[in-house]
Amino acid sequence: MSRIGRRPIEVPSGVTVEVSPGGNVKVSGPLGALEQQVPDRIAVEQEGGVLTVARPTDRLTRTLVANMVEGVTKGYEKHLEIQGVGYRAQLKGSDLELSVGYSHTVLVTPRPGISFDVPVPTQVIVKGIDKQAVGQTAAEIRKVRPPEPYKGKGIRYQGEHVRRKVGKRA
Repeated sequence: MSRIGRRPIEVPSGVTVEVSPGGNVKVSGPLGALEQQVPDRIAVEQEGGVLTVARPTDRLTRTLVANMVEGVTKGYEKHLEIQGVGYRAQLKGSDLELSVGYSHTVLVTPRPGISFDVPVPTQVIVKGIDKQAVGQTAAEIRKVRPPEPYKGKGIRYQGEHVRRKVGKRA
């Protein structure tokens, strides 16, 4: 079987990588630890400070391991903006409380390894070391009140462009 992909991943100092024979890769760093199960046909080899992922097909195992290394060193963030009169967010302990036009407030509990930051009441920052968990949590927060096309009110990603509709004319 020929290995078509061999792109090295630089492992920074302070990060330890453990590759078990069963295909389990553990990455530990200053921000935490992550673990990923790798299929048997994917070869993950560590030589010094370089991690090499060799694969028989073009799959995303290398990207998953690279995201784990970056996650435990730098971490990931998703920025959300809240637009609308009276729409705001605030922290209640580690939970996020959203007031976005409903008759009640919506409480979002973070999954393990995720934290919220609210620098101003109209901005929410989702932080964590797992890229997939950060993105999924941000998507769930956005789903509470997605931006609507007529007035643009709702929760959106920072820099997201919402196509506006003209609306009804008299």
